[in-house]
Amino acid sequence: MRITAHLLSARLFLAVAALLPLPAQACDLALVLAVDVSGSVDATEYRIQMDGLAAGLRDGVVSEALVIAKAQVSLIQWSGRARQEVSIPWTTIGSFDDVEALAQAIEAAPRPWRNFSTALGEALLLGLNQFSQAPDCSRRVIDLSGDGPSNEGVEPATLKPMLRAAGITVNAIAIEQSAPDLTAYFYEHVIRGEGAFVETAHRFADYPDKIRRKLVREIARKTAGHQRGMSPASEPASGGTQGSAQGAENWPTEVGLQKIAQRGADSAK
Repeated sequence: MRITAHLLSARLFLAVAALLPLPAQACDLALVLAVDVSGSVDATEYRIQMDGLAAGLRDGVVSEALVIAKAQVSLIQWSGRARQEVSIPWTTIGSFDDVEALAQAIEAAPRPWRNFSTALGEALLLGLNQFSQAPDCSRRVIDLSGDGPSNEGVEPATLKPMLRAAGITVNAIAIEQSAPDLTAYFYEHVIRGEGAFVETAHRFADYPDKIRRKLVREIARKTAGHQRGMSPASEPASGGTQGSAQGAENWPTEVGLQKIAQRGADSAK
């Protein structure tokens, strides 16, 4: 059975990882972007998600934080049971050109399915298994978007112990256009990890702005805080005044990190 195979693979990954010595960390952030392509997402809404995600990555604050973090990024498209796909494998972000290439790949990625159910747990399992192939990074994050609760496959809440054992944080963006209580569902059943959060988009039209805010909070502020030795709990929950991201500047590392932290707080407001 497909679910059993995913679970066995994930458990094997955890067991092997626990026995291996920790190598030198190659990056600050390994990020899986998991996009909902279930049957409730029409062609226009799919395009909003993919173009919005690409635009969010191009945001000046986000792109600079990805480069500083030497991030590894992968894209998953997910739908019903046995219908999840790694659309973009692990991609190293070492420059702004790498960010642009990733954004273009996301914009160009074909949609693999159109008319299937919503298997959130299966998407999380694929994300978990992706980390068995990722370079060693300080932080492991799954960024999941969805427009409805899970209605097929393994229950997402049952995976939290495995995600915890693997040191994976799960954040989410809840698109509530047809599911008004989805944010609460995601808080209870999906997200996990210190500082994990849900960003709410009340309509698909809100998605581009909300995914940018989410990426700023998830990547820029966390990267600046982590590289200054701050724990997630010590970072401000919000702050600053509303501002727009500016283009990258060639700052010295410490100054740059401080500015990213401040701009990230401003942009996420």
